[in-house]
Amino acid sequence: MELGELLGLRPVPGAGLLMTLTRRCPLSCAHCSTSATLSGEEPGAPGLRRFTRSLTADDRPDVVMFTGGEPLLRPRLVTELAAVVRTVGARSALLSGMFFARGGGGLPAPIRTAITAVDHFSASLDAFHEREVSRADVFVAVRRVLDHGVPASFHVTGLGPADPYLADVVADVRRTFGDRVPMLVNEVRAVGRAVGWAAPGRVVEGRATEAVAPCTMAAWPVVAFDGTVVACCNQDVVDRRPVPAHLRLGHVATDDWAAVRSRALGSPELRMIRATGPEYLYARYGSGLPQSVRGVESYCTGCRLLGERPAVADAVRRVGASPVGVLLDHEAARRQTADGPVALVRRWGCAGYAPLVAPAPTVRQDAR
Repeated sequence: MELGELLGLRPVPGAGLLMTLTRRCPLSCAHCSTSATLSGEEPGAPGLRRFTRSLTADDRPDVVMFTGGEPLLRPRLVTELAAVVRTVGARSALLSGMFFARGGGGLPAPIRTAITAVDHFSASLDAFHEREVSRADVFVAVRRVLDHGVPASFHVTGLGPADPYLADVVADVRRTFGDRVPMLVNEVRAVGRAVGWAAPGRVVEGRATEAVAPCTMAAWPVVAFDGTVVACCNQDVVDRRPVPAHLRLGHVATDDWAAVRSRALGSPELRMIRATGPEYLYARYGSGLPQSVRGVESYCTGCRLLGERPAVADAVRRVGASPVGVLLDHEAARRQTADGPVALVRRWGCAGYAPLVAPAPTVRQDAR
């Protein structure tokens, strides 16, 4: 599975599952959105096994993505869960901070087994990770991943489109790997360890306040650090307890995939959030967003507060439960899927680098 194919599924409700295996990580990157440490919590393996084994050939996501923290701190669990996913006809992907690459040693045996069990491997690469694991060592490890026949990509993060680090690292990846390794380029957000120093998130491209702006991030369920399953990958939702009722889908210890998927697809509130975005809902069924949450962060904050605005929430449930709500949800997913992964990254990532998720062929150094 290549990066562009994976991202192409992102707008489709229930097409993917994001599974947090741990909040532990041996690195201490200054921008870490999860504030991961070696003492971080993690969901119990029995619950994750139980939930993954509830996938069937007739009812499964297309892709399960293992993340963290650092999921390769649990390599045997990755190997086991990836095998279950493959058995039912789905595919798996994994995002790693590359702690194991220090020293240029390549892939330790348990980690190699885990990586070769998945269908896509993505390596985090940014100035913060490079302070702990050198770029050269990461490149060595990614070459080994490719040598084992696993498609790979880089998840690159910078301070914004004008960040010279981004220009440098992108050029280096292209020189070294050509078109073999695509890149998803994002910007540091003021979440996790970056909350005290990073700039506030930018307004999503192509979105005007109170205009229709479908929320792609509410399409895939997310297994959080304590086994709770939430409807959105926004870090505040993943971390917040209690989870806002309309964003809680269940728990891996008590619910199966069929129940979680049914709630995600059948929720009237989630249908309308995916179809129009929260700001439109406040404008259409209320008097707009509260003044306290206006600005660049209002999109996600407005969604989290929906249950605290009864008049808006009641109207959203009424429309979302109707055939019109179902149609709007389907049409929003269809249009975003048709637009493709590059358009998706232009909205949600670092827009100028969006084409790198599906790069044009180049002449590689090893072919010269």
